[in-house]
Amino acid sequence: MGTMPFQRVCGIFVILGACLMSFTPPCDGGNILVFPLDGSHWINMKVLLVELHARGHNLTVIRASNSWYIEEKSPLYTSISLTMEVGMEDFFDVFVMENIRAQREGASSLTIFKLINDFFSMITEAHRLWADALARIFDDENMVKRLHDAKYDLVLTDPAFATGVFLAKYLKLPLVLNVRWITSGEGHFAIAPSPLSYIPAPGSGLTDKMNFIQRVKNILFQSVVEYQQRVLVGPKYNTLCDKYIEGECNVMSLLQEADIWLFRSDFVFDFPRPTMPNVVYIGGFQCKPAQPLPADLEEFVQSAGEHGVIIMTLGTLVNALPEDLADEIASVFAKMPQKVIWKHKGKQPSTLGNNTLIVDWMPQKDLLGHPQTKAFVAHGGTNGVQEAIYHGVPVLGIPLFFDQFDNLLRLQERGARKILELAHTNRRSFEQAINEVLHQDSYRQNIQRMSRLHRDQPIAPMDQAVFWVEYVIRHKGAPHLRTEAYKMPWYSYYSLDVLLVLMTAATVLLLSTFAVFRFLCCRQRRKSKTKQH
Repeated sequence: MGTMPFQRVCGIFVILGACLMSFTPPCDGGNILVFPLDGSHWINMKVLLVELHARGHNLTVIRASNSWYIEEKSPLYTSISLTMEVGMEDFFDVFVMENIRAQREGASSLTIFKLINDFFSMITEAHRLWADALARIFDDENMVKRLHDAKYDLVLTDPAFATGVFLAKYLKLPLVLNVRWITSGEGHFAIAPSPLSYIPAPGSGLTDKMNFIQRVKNILFQSVVEYQQRVLVGPKYNTLCDKYIEGECNVMSLLQEADIWLFRSDFVFDFPRPTMPNVVYIGGFQCKPAQPLPADLEEFVQSAGEHGVIIMTLGTLVNALPEDLADEIASVFAKMPQKVIWKHKGKQPSTLGNNTLIVDWMPQKDLLGHPQTKAFVAHGGTNGVQEAIYHGVPVLGIPLFFDQFDNLLRLQERGARKILELAHTNRRSFEQAINEVLHQDSYRQNIQRMSRLHRDQPIAPMDQAVFWVEYVIRHKGAPHLRTEAYKMPWYSYYSLDVLLVLMTAATVLLLSTFAVFRFLCCRQRRKSKTKQH
């Protein structure tokens, strides 16, 4: 065979290169301003930022200088740090421990009222702190110039605090929400029709099947949410509206102006309900196939043999349970044939068995995806619940506060988990519950069915999220997907004005008809009397 001519070789490489380029999606990197929330909310926001960075987008993250989780320096983003009076971690620590103590001791009505009041005070103060921090940005001419000169394409924010929403409005930028919770309550209630006859209010502990008494309870719980928004939270942002935003505004109207809602839920997990065209469901977007475990952890997991492994964690806010309760749980684990990996930062339980490994941190996703994992003892945070669904691992839930009971209730309704309330958690109840989850096949079968449903999607949730962020960048917003309902007064939204006019017209017509008939009858009677005379 002769040597192939140089020109022909070059031609082949050019054709191959062109073919490869044709299969690579075009990527025009956008300039995105990110205003996240700290704690577990940052964990799933960061997952999205990793993907956006990998696709060539330039990211700027606004964070507190004393941030709990959000690092100042990162290869993913440039940061802007704001000075805060107090760290968010300090904010929650006292409340968390008081809440756990009250639940265990069977709190009186007075104690429960005090806890609710403390919670409202804590949340209200947190909103005030962030509203004040944002006001300092708006008052800083150099910072405002820096933000304008950066020519951002959009703002991506978690609206559990409204600061990012106000910043987008002030800078006149498109807005994308990475959302499940808003400033008060669950996001759907701000944007979509939400009939309380079958849509449970946050914190109600109800399902979508309610009797009369439960519907009364549901309305009362939603009234508390409305009170929190209108009386406690909303006023903390009113100064921003009055001083910095053109035209009238409030938190809810600005939320309703958002272009896209990337909603961290789906209807495998949540109850069916009305929605809107600019709501994109990305539940489980942070979930991926399990990666190999570190060698020492893999060795521990494999040493469990056919009995498998139980993993336990109570999330980012709870470092440790009270010592006596930790001892009781450890004693139950010590008797079991399974191996246990337990995220616990407190004092090591005195009853700890040789089969239990205490860790400060665990690769939760990779452990849930390991074939040896048989059960997940968890607090019921959204991330953990969705990861359990993705990997098909049954859950023993010990809800502590916030949305955790509601999350676990959704799994319970589908037969995929068991709830053990903290007030009733002791050695006996914990042992009975964990054995039920391990040995009753229905729990594993039901959550594996949920896993199959969740995975059976035409487009992966992460790809959906990135597509819609880039969609907003390409089209400089998505106003055609937004409803105009938020611009209507409440009486027009519910057509009460139309109903009033129609009822008035019908009443006038009815009275007029009655008057005509009465007039004719009276006239006829008068004629009859005249003839008789």
